[in-house]
Amino acid sequence: MNKQLLKDSFIWGFVLWLIGYILSFILFFVVPPMMIGWVIAPIGTVITLLVLFKKINSKDFGYYLKLGISWLILAVLLDYLFIVKILNPVGYYKPAVYFYYGLTLMLPILVWKIKENKR
Repeated sequence: MNKQLLKDSFIWGFVLWLIGYILSFILFFVVPPMMIGWVIAPIGTVITLLVLFKKINSKDFGYYLKLGISWLILAVLLDYLFIVKILNPVGYYKPAVYFYYGLTLMLPILVWKIKENKR
């Protein structure tokens, strides 16, 4: 794994996760808890797309695939450690969380495809 992929994987993966984490605390006081994930999803998608289009500069499909996989692993791990273990929410793993995990994996691949079609 090259140095740039490690940076893109772990730095951007952590930053994107942290944005969602902070948003969830803010939204907790504004939105019913069952809806927080559905409110964060479009915001997180836009931010993730901005990062992928503006900050990720590879042309290699494998790079985007590895990026998606590493972001997914990071999201699952950090969610488990900092939400499930610390906050112990009842029934955390709901459809919105699985949707978020799916987006985390698929958005890098989708952006690679869009960039590839523009070449």
